[in-house]
Amino acid sequence: MNKPLEEYLGEHYVHRSNWLRAGVLGANDGILSMASLTAGVAAASVSRETIVLASLAGLVAGALSMAAGEYVSVSSQTDIERADIKREKKELRDSPEEELELLTQIYINRGLKRETALQVAKEMTANNPLEAHVRDELGINEQNSANPIQAAFTSFLAFAAGGLLPLFVAIFAPLEKMEFIIYGASILFLIILGYVSAKAGGASPGRAIIRLVFWGTIAMGITIFVGHLFGVKAV
Repeated sequence: MNKPLEEYLGEHYVHRSNWLRAGVLGANDGILSMASLTAGVAAASVSRETIVLASLAGLVAGALSMAAGEYVSVSSQTDIERADIKREKKELRDSPEEELELLTQIYINRGLKRETALQVAKEMTANNPLEAHVRDELGINEQNSANPIQAAFTSFLAFAAGGLLPLFVAIFAPLEKMEFIIYGASILFLIILGYVSAKAGGASPGRAIIRLVFWGTIAMGITIFVGHLFGVKAV
């Protein structure tokens, strides 16, 4: 017995790409930003209050910045898509024959014979011409269209969740060599994030973990070095 289309689509991971991208980006940025900031301050200070306050300020500012940036970015993408759809409506109204030929050529390029492609284009146009052109000509569909508010909220929560981890380490870890403790703990957090995000997206965990750990090591290593190089030990 054939399954409904929704069940077939549910077996794939591409429909998770929008919120998963925002979530992984936010959590990764939260861990790296906060770990780098906290480790850098810890390398230049002996005061736990200074370290924690700087980290807390960075957490709030970073989460809000991520949310605002994601909202603006996705909103800009949505505006472009809406403008293209409006333009496509006009083209369908003014030159339907040319648009039918364009759709036919798209299907030919995908491997159909001209007769078959023309028949498919006619049937798609008869059903819903705008939807056919938006999907097959512009490449816009529900799966890759993000919601600005959802993306911003996801980024905010993900950054805050990721950023809280280094902050907790700064609160409870011993002051001596705190920057290296934060580094080690953050690498562990990145490994967990890489594994979870890869599993959620149906990808190989190994590549995701290596990517996150490699760039995380560079970011935190440079920040710790700068903290040691320019830091003045506070009393």
